[in-house]
Amino acid sequence: MGYEGEVRMDPYDGSTVIGSAGLRLRRWREEDLPALLRAYEDPAMRRWLDTQVTGPDGAADWLKAQRAGWASGTRFAFAVTEGGRAGEPLGNIVLKRPDPVSGLAEVGYWTTASARGRGVASRALTALTDWAFTHFGEQGPTRLELLHQVDNEASCRVAEKCGYPLARVIPALPPDYPLDGHVHTREAPAAATLSRPADRRAEAAGTDGGRATLR
Repeated sequence: MGYEGEVRMDPYDGSTVIGSAGLRLRRWREEDLPALLRAYEDPAMRRWLDTQVTGPDGAADWLKAQRAGWASGTRFAFAVTEGGRAGEPLGNIVLKRPDPVSGLAEVGYWTTASARGRGVASRALTALTDWAFTHFGEQGPTRLELLHQVDNEASCRVAEKCGYPLARVIPALPPDYPLDGHVHTREAPAAATLSRPADRRAEAAGTDGGRATLR
């Protein structure tokens, strides 16, 4: 329980996750907002993602939501970057734990148009998966879920290449969700082992995620 005037430190502040081939996952920053708006101009982003970001105010609200998620320990969004490109975001990847006590968490991602076809989505998902299963210790999730619309075949391939087999199909919920959805799952490893890099041929704009999620 907090007290008035108490300074609460965010234990995850400044976290950076290193992926393969120079990939880095870092927290979103104010200077990333122009790149965020450019990313959401992509028609593929408008097709696959529930949450849309438009205008400076919308971008600022989106960033505020990500920071609130980190502070509450319920949502951990990373900008996906490569060191050779001055750290400009190539996408977003997120771990969502609305109930940190539960062993279940959800992962989701999107990538910019220029990043597709280079293994960015699969490398980012591999790095986030390893982080999710090791960073929190015994308090971490024991199962991760990745959700996408049934016709998002590219995201289906990314999930399977990263060790998330199809677990079940959830029915459509018109009008907001006119098509069925796929739920891919990955269980925590029995021992502290890292994932193998995924095949970079599997690429997609992003996953649709769960009902009413914030990308």
